[in-house]
Amino acid sequence: MKNRQLSLGIDTSNYKTSIAVVDNSGNILFNSQNFLYVKKGERGLRQSDAFFQHVQKLPSIIEEVLNIPGVREDIKVVSVSTRPRPIAGSYMPVFTAGQAFARTLSLSLKVPLYETSHQEGHVEAVRFFSKFNVEKRFVSFHFSGGTTEALLVDEDTKIFDIIGGTKDLAYGQVLDRIGVTLGYSFPCGNKLDQLASINEEKSQILSKIKVQDCFVNLSGIETQTQRSIGRVPNDHLVNELFEKIAKSILDMTIQISEKYGIYKFLYAGGVSCSKYIRSYLENNIPEDIEIIFGDPELSSDNAVGVAILGGKDIWL
Repeated sequence: MKNRQLSLGIDTSNYKTSIAVVDNSGNILFNSQNFLYVKKGERGLRQSDAFFQHVQKLPSIIEEVLNIPGVREDIKVVSVSTRPRPIAGSYMPVFTAGQAFARTLSLSLKVPLYETSHQEGHVEAVRFFSKFNVEKRFVSFHFSGGTTEALLVDEDTKIFDIIGGTKDLAYGQVLDRIGVTLGYSFPCGNKLDQLASINEEKSQILSKIKVQDCFVNLSGIETQTQRSIGRVPNDHLVNELFEKIAKSILDMTIQISEKYGIYKFLYAGGVSCSKYIRSYLENNIPEDIEIIFGDPELSSDNAVGVAILGGKDIWL
């Protein structure tokens, strides 16, 4: 490809070391996503432990990328997520690992360094490859291990306003806590999603997750599910938990649409990879609301969206 311009993206989230390379035609040339190690029975990692693992993983992945024929010469920008959200004061130590390597790499290659946020990368990874790519105003949900937010995205102002989501736990936190109690390794979302899909029989013992003014509280459903473990078959209980979660996401979507007059919704983040949740929403969403899910590989933590955002800065 003549005049090929590559963007290398780095994202060091709490649970994954990710590096991606995207060209100026939108082709993903490299997409490495490496889970950090979490001890059996643990619900996550301390920031210091996650930072240390990132520092151990990044050199070999960067070496792999730069050894791909032609890549080193065609990288025109290095892009990195340096914070969780695109707001002042947003900070987590794990992102400084990626930031340090990205800065060193940009200096070594003598190319610009573009900085963005983890959340913006999540949204762009799904949006760029969808028909929402041309939309200037839409709502993006960000459902992950530590985040449950509905974001009003305005492309003109570059503002991500939180207009819905959770007031306590995130959906991913609930699933991981339940999964660890059931004996699964962290993160547990994919395993529970498989368990929920074994059959359609539900336990019928969990309360509805109420959505009030576009927000939910999830600590109650987590406590109730924990107390119900052992009383009914695990697959029945998990199936009902997923149904309650999916119904609350549907209710939140409808409430936001009615309140803000928006009818285009994008779902990003690891929880949005759930086959159960995707199927539930697609089968129950009102006809006047348009929804978009991304490729599961681009919905969970990755550096593709980060690379695209850096690339756009030089491609346009």
